[in-house]
Amino acid sequence: MRTFLRASWQERLLSLTRCSASAYGVRRLGAAFLRAVGRYALPLSLAFWVALFIVPGARADYAVLRSGARLRITGYETLGATVRLTVEGGTVEIPADELVSVEREEIFPSAPANPPPATPYADLIAAASKAYGVDEELITAVIAVESNFNPKAVSPKFARGLMQLRPEVVAQYGVTDVFDPQQNINAGTRYLKELLEKYNQDLALSLAAYNAGPDRVAEYRGVPPYPQTQKYVHRITQGLKKKKSAATPQARGISDPAHSAPQP
Repeated sequence: MRTFLRASWQERLLSLTRCSASAYGVRRLGAAFLRAVGRYALPLSLAFWVALFIVPGARADYAVLRSGARLRITGYETLGATVRLTVEGGTVEIPADELVSVEREEIFPSAPANPPPATPYADLIAAASKAYGVDEELITAVIAVESNFNPKAVSPKFARGLMQLRPEVVAQYGVTDVFDPQQNINAGTRYLKELLEKYNQDLALSLAAYNAGPDRVAEYRGVPPYPQTQKYVHRITQGLKKKKSAATPQARGISDPAHSAPQP
């Protein structure tokens, strides 16, 4: 009777090979399971072992067999001398003494995604943007390129602070402490607003004037041919364009130095 039962559950498992299967676990668990049932084994196809150790997407338990092999199941029921196991594709009854235990599958929660790093001085930038009507992302981009958010930055030409204010800009806007982030951002944003109005919202020309000075833009009737200024304008305009392209289906047009029309 015992031999009949064991042969029967083997045949039942064999009949479940009609279900879709993958070879996951065959290499790791097949040999151990063969040792467990080999003395009763019928001629079994590879598809049997594939179906036996398939890993479906749903949560499951593991039936630990006497040999130490672990069979992935989605449910089980004790029926006296036998245990009914629910496996991929159906159910099968095995002798109760073949089953040592049923273990819960360990599922570890995925680690939460790291939030994007906060922009330094975001509150001050937002306040200046609202007060002077200048794009918040533009202010942020200028600070990033000018000083890399270092409020104590000083250039060889004595531009200072977060937005690298030149001495004439500091004087123009009455800045009393150029290294104070709030004063520096407010003055730099006001200056950007003035330049955007001067050049009819042409961002490339406005940035060129911010970097090299309005006199140089007037002299060359466009973005000056200085490599540093050209690179500065390109970095900011293209960085903003990429960011807006990622955020909206169609990016707003942002001019590039190569397309900035000369001033009359």
